[in-house]
Amino acid sequence: MSELAKTPLYDEHVALGGKIVPFAGFAMPVQYPAGALKEYHAVRADDGGGLFDISHMGQIRVRGAQALDFLQYVTSNDVARLVDGQVQYAALLNDDGTFIDDITTYRLAEDHYYLCVNAANRHKDVAHLKAQAAHFDVHIEDESERTTLLALQGARAASILAPWVNIDLGAIGYYRFATADIEGRKVMISRTGYTGEDGFELYLPNALAVSCWRALLARGAAPIGLAARDMLRTEMGYALYGHEISDAVTPVEAGLMWITKLDKGAFIGRDAVAARLAQGPRQRLIGLRLTERGIPREHYRVLAEGRPVGSVTSGMFSPLLGTGVALAYVDSEHLAADNLCVEIRNRAIPAERVRPPFVRSRVKKG
Repeated sequence: MSELAKTPLYDEHVALGGKIVPFAGFAMPVQYPAGALKEYHAVRADDGGGLFDISHMGQIRVRGAQALDFLQYVTSNDVARLVDGQVQYAALLNDDGTFIDDITTYRLAEDHYYLCVNAANRHKDVAHLKAQAAHFDVHIEDESERTTLLALQGARAASILAPWVNIDLGAIGYYRFATADIEGRKVMISRTGYTGEDGFELYLPNALAVSCWRALLARGAAPIGLAARDMLRTEMGYALYGHEISDAVTPVEAGLMWITKLDKGAFIGRDAVAARLAQGPRQRLIGLRLTERGIPREHYRVLAEGRPVGSVTSGMFSPLLGTGVALAYVDSEHLAADNLCVEIRNRAIPAERVRPPFVRSRVKKG
């Protein structure tokens, strides 16, 4: 474990009895003594509130006179649509139109942005961005090692967080953010998350990590590990790099054309994505709900008439639905098949195609 990086909250996780596992090069808690299922319910409950340490994620600051032009060129979404205090989901694509990463972009000003990237891709992303920045009047700074990132998710997220901050959380809309002064330091708070519940993500200087973590737990938030986080995001049908998206698929296959604005002008991967869209993809990402007992897992085969036509990328037993659900890539010619099955332990378990999310989202968009 010594070769793994540790977040500023590593000792807190150990003190709480967290089971530490390697994840994206970090030593992270997969679950705490209560278990992943109870942690899941702590977030999904009508009075829920769960606290996640996601400091393994990467944070990159982008500044300069051509920051907007730069981000328009390196990301798939239309950054020009952002206003100060707004967040945008986007992709970094390569020349083949496949995923380098999926990211969120925060606009602080027209010449000042902040990116959150996946932990496993951080160094690759920074290198890619710096290489492209050579053609623009822009400065790239990797702030990951001095930043703590927490996610507070659940119906009680706002009431748990409110006493700790000096801003009106109700004024922060979905995919918006604000800056608070906490203990004389700046904290960025966004109404975003990866669970389908209302909640916030907090970007803190490392010096505030322990005091914030302890304060939010003291107010009733439950510590949540990686296992429950994956259950929550899978129920929502949210993509995870290395599973639903990778350098092997484009936004066309992944169902992410809504974050890919082909009409905004030139950007990396645009022509390749447009060509794939015109040709039609060989496979597409879909949602499946099992109609008989079984738990689908990653790499399980999807069958049609007994023949393999795809494979599961993420799967689980949904506690809310009481059945197995999965995200899977399926050959395009079999998308309309009404006899899809997931092969589980040499048995073909019938499944119906459903459009994610598998459970109702409770994010506050109004």
